[in-house]
Amino acid sequence: MVVRVDLMISLDGFATTTDQTPETPFGEDWSRLVGAYAATRTFRERVLKDTSGAGTTGVDDAYAKAYFADVGAEIMGAGMFGLHNFPDDPNWRGWWGDEPPFRCPVFVLTHKPRPSREMAGGTTFHFLSTTPVDALQQAMSAANGKDVRIGGGPTVVRDYLEAGLVDRLHVAIAPILLGRGIRLWDDLRGFETGYTVKAETAESGTVHLTFQR
Repeated sequence: MVVRVDLMISLDGFATTTDQTPETPFGEDWSRLVGAYAATRTFRERVLKDTSGAGTTGVDDAYAKAYFADVGAEIMGAGMFGLHNFPDDPNWRGWWGDEPPFRCPVFVLTHKPRPSREMAGGTTFHFLSTTPVDALQQAMSAANGKDVRIGGGPTVVRDYLEAGLVDRLHVAIAPILLGRGIRLWDDLRGFETGYTVKAETAESGTVHLTFQR
């Protein structure tokens, strides 16, 4: 079992965009940040349910396949689920549609717990008001020996990195500048100590940087 992170960031280290509106809830730059990943065949099949075979099949797709492999449980923040946008709507089912791509138990850290929600395809969302360590213990028990991924957003990821709880961090660095948002690397000076670092550049210009304990 490995505790892992897979995250997309900009050249200047931001993992979120700004200028969100009801029409563009992730901000105008979101498509630029995730463009290479969203273009892969694996993303199109797993998330968009596109079985036509369309999509890129190079280095980015290899990392997209690895993103979904061997994950037994996921942890995410309330923002990644979408609770910040609909905090008082008990029927809000999240950004991920009726059949989310996770296909495993997902533990959502929130200050407003709500009943668990079972979705099609094997995903069940559990809403916890607890510490990162306790959430990780619950996720590890649910993972049945498979990996636990800290899915995001960057504030949640940084909490786990600062606590030294992440065995493998993979960041896909998009060749764009965002200038503002939430930066992954703040207060993580010397994080690389104790990790083996590997870099691989994809055809899209995305740099895949992996820190492995």
